[in-house]
Amino acid sequence: MKSKIVLFIVGLLVWLLLSWPADTQHLLVGIVIAGFVAFMTGDMFVQRPHLFTQIRRYLWLLYYLPIFLWECIKANLDVAYRVIHPAMPINPGIVKVKTTLKSETGLTFLANSITLTPGTLTVDIDQERGFLYVHWIDVKDKDVEKATEIVVERFERILKRIFE
Repeated sequence: MKSKIVLFIVGLLVWLLLSWPADTQHLLVGIVIAGFVAFMTGDMFVQRPHLFTQIRRYLWLLYYLPIFLWECIKANLDVAYRVIHPAMPINPGIVKVKTTLKSETGLTFLANSITLTPGTLTVDIDQERGFLYVHWIDVKDKDVEKATEIVVERFERILKRIFE
């Protein structure tokens, strides 16, 4: 039940932020939608509701966002260079990278962060063994440890403090 309440509150806050300025009509619709979503998916989404009360996790998330945006900008410029370069300097391939994240939310966030960074795409996750399979536009190293250092490490160390 706690997970449904937490999801309802988070959903309602997101709704109110997206539909600002808040008036009665938006508030009522937000309550109905957040209630419906919390009722239908509350048990699946929030498995550890006590983590939502730890302020330091939100601070790490605020720290993570500019780092993620910077990595996206760098990757966009890199992919744009590769597209407009006459020789099209790419070395595509799928690499296996290691992660120490265990929670489903942390793994999903990591996989999405990798995928949203242009030039990389998370193809598969092996949660039991702690591996991600990533398609990389320019494979710099096929060694698991070195590829992990290049692709995963910049995101993982912060995501561990948010989700683990």
